[in-house]
Amino acid sequence: MSDGKSETGLTPEPNLPCMEEVPGGYLPKDVPDENKWADCVHCGLCLESCPTYLETGHEQHSPRGRVHLIKAVAEGRIGLNAKLMDPVFTCLDCRACETACPSNVRVGSLIEEARGQIRRAMPLRGWKGVVSRFFLKGIFPHPTRLRRLAGLLMFFRKSGLTALARKIGLMKGVPDHLDELERVLPITGKPVAQTHSEVVPPIGLKKGSVAFLTGCVMDAVFGDINEATLRVLARNGYEVHLPREQTCCGALHVHAGEREVGKELAKRNITAFADADWVLVNAAGCGCAMKEYPDLFREDPDYRGKADVFAEKVVDVSKFLYDHGFVKPKGVITGRVSYHDACHLAHGQGIREEPRRLLQSIPGVEWIEMANPDQCCGSAGIYNLTNPGMASAVLDRKMADVPAEAEWIAMGNPGCMLQMSAGVLRRGGAGKVVHTVQLLDWSYQEGDRVAAYREEG
Repeated sequence: MSDGKSETGLTPEPNLPCMEEVPGGYLPKDVPDENKWADCVHCGLCLESCPTYLETGHEQHSPRGRVHLIKAVAEGRIGLNAKLMDPVFTCLDCRACETACPSNVRVGSLIEEARGQIRRAMPLRGWKGVVSRFFLKGIFPHPTRLRRLAGLLMFFRKSGLTALARKIGLMKGVPDHLDELERVLPITGKPVAQTHSEVVPPIGLKKGSVAFLTGCVMDAVFGDINEATLRVLARNGYEVHLPREQTCCGALHVHAGEREVGKELAKRNITAFADADWVLVNAAGCGCAMKEYPDLFREDPDYRGKADVFAEKVVDVSKFLYDHGFVKPKGVITGRVSYHDACHLAHGQGIREEPRRLLQSIPGVEWIEMANPDQCCGSAGIYNLTNPGMASAVLDRKMADVPAEAEWIAMGNPGCMLQMSAGVLRRGGAGKVVHTVQLLDWSYQEGDRVAAYREEG
């Protein structure tokens, strides 16, 4: 272990300085669960799995170091201050340490609970506070507002105003990571919440009924992926319900320490999906957050039981299709495909083989396994916006493992798709980032087209 900087020269980026400090111990309610750190023996097996430790070499930016600090606050040895805030908020919450941990210490939940305590004691101020409140409280909980914002961004792009701004140099003052994000932000398709009724019928014989989380960013920015998901489910015989009362899953809020907002969103979703047998999700971060609603309501006797029932219904669409016998695709999609394990799918939900099996079933696909496929890409919700230096270094490490010959890089999370699209842009545009269900959908459509052509002939 080293106390110096990594070869990238990076040190963790500080958060907004705060003058407050809560000496010794946590604030009442929603305290980090001691049962989650009790089994940590500081063995160090987590170190090599941690992206921030690999970049900095700093013990406090390792999983066991963070667990030690969180425990130290509970024991009154340190206060709620910057010594805890910086390591806790520099964590990517990628859960790779949980996969590596032989004691099954739930580091991710501890980090999120500690962030909630920090934000209560030391709320963001200044322009960071304004931006945080605008997006986390003013935009993401309101799907209509988010769709309008996405529409505005699309207008600027299609009208040529963005290109003009870049041409005349107005974008020179924009930080590189924001410029990259604007370049790769797709805003494709229309939100399915606007284009579909509450019930999407199956194709052919009905096999069952499921509900689908349309999501906030997923529907506003990746509408085409939601459309592909609905087609794939219908093609597999499922009647899909889209409850109008559903809302943002709250993952971004919980990651940012805004646990009370996250709880309100969770309550709305628990109510909206109360009658569903299954709640399918095509965004790994959303699925992981929803399966962890019981952690949010650990101290709430009114919602803990409801959260437990709800969490059992939540399943990623790739796992659901594989477990329930998906229709084998027949359309040939010729190309070399590699797969990135989104952290909250592989580490958070333990889903690895199912999406691979879906992709490998597509005729014509040449499979290329990625080195270190479950290594974080650096997206981590909005981490690439709040900690751009560290996120960029983590992305560069990730892209070094992406096979140069891969024509498609498949994955199951929108944040990863944006981040790795930026990585593809950096290395010259080799490879196209796609969602797992997109390739499956294309194969189904191609197979149907060929079948129709043969019938006509």
